[in-house]
Amino acid sequence: MSALVSLLGLTRDFSTGSGFLKARRVMRAVDDVTLDIPRGSVTGVVGESGCGKSTLGRLVLRLISASSGSVTYDDTDLGTLSPGAMRKMRRNMQMVFQDPYSAIDPRYTIRRTLLEPYQVQRTPLPDAEARLQELMSMVGLNPDLAASYPHQLSGGQKQRVGIARALALNPSFLVLDEPTASLDVSIQAQIIALLEGLQRDLGLTYLFISHDLSLVRYFCDQVVVMYMGRVVEVLPKARDTPHHPYAQALTNSHFEPDPTRRKQVQILKGEIPSPFNLPPGCAFAARCPAATPLCHSDRPALESASSGHQIACHHPQG
Repeated sequence: MSALVSLLGLTRDFSTGSGFLKARRVMRAVDDVTLDIPRGSVTGVVGESGCGKSTLGRLVLRLISASSGSVTYDDTDLGTLSPGAMRKMRRNMQMVFQDPYSAIDPRYTIRRTLLEPYQVQRTPLPDAEARLQELMSMVGLNPDLAASYPHQLSGGQKQRVGIARALALNPSFLVLDEPTASLDVSIQAQIIALLEGLQRDLGLTYLFISHDLSLVRYFCDQVVVMYMGRVVEVLPKARDTPHHPYAQALTNSHFEPDPTRRKQVQILKGEIPSPFNLPPGCAFAARCPAATPLCHSDRPALESASSGHQIACHHPQG
């Protein structure tokens, strides 16, 4: 399966300070990420809060610029595009944000929200009302809600509006930045089912960002595990067994409602290192039960362990 989106050495630094009394400090939010996102597939990015996964999603769409590295969409290097060309390219690449309450302008009706992308892209729309009803039906919204304002909708309905807006220009690639994190469990299941159906029916490619590894392994085709800005494991098949101690800890930390299947929850000890002062070796070493002196001194490279399976660990488990 060919790659629709390819990342090569993608890195993003943020700096603070630099004032008269404050020393400049640099935080590497995304560190040398190389990844292929296959066409028509769902790639999941998972990790704890602050691991860099949302920053990665914004880098992929060039909502923020990279410090180094490149993003290629369908053989086009996005870094070489002018602002005007990039605006046109975003017809093909859209984002669904985590918080539906702040992702929609409260001053706009749902109708104006869904038709706004055509104004931004200066794209003529011969029959706006027909397209509006098509978009709302596509995401399971009653077209009668078109005259409503966001405060009149539930959280799940707002997220459906966000998805419909992302689909307005018929993109082929969506970045889904924790699209169910702020929703109730029952609504989460409905949104995931909606995204599954849209991906299948429209042939979409997803980059799905989440902190919930169990959800990612259910929904995605391949799984990318991030820790402190770096990719520590890539599972080419979501059901593959993780071998990095951090990925295993994420697997063992999710709640299992069936008491007959519950297992011992793995609790990670030790402190998360400061992103402004990462250790010279593996950033996970201080919390890893399998760490050795080598882990504290030498940072492991992301290497292939089997067909498509990559691990950045001196002592992979299992």
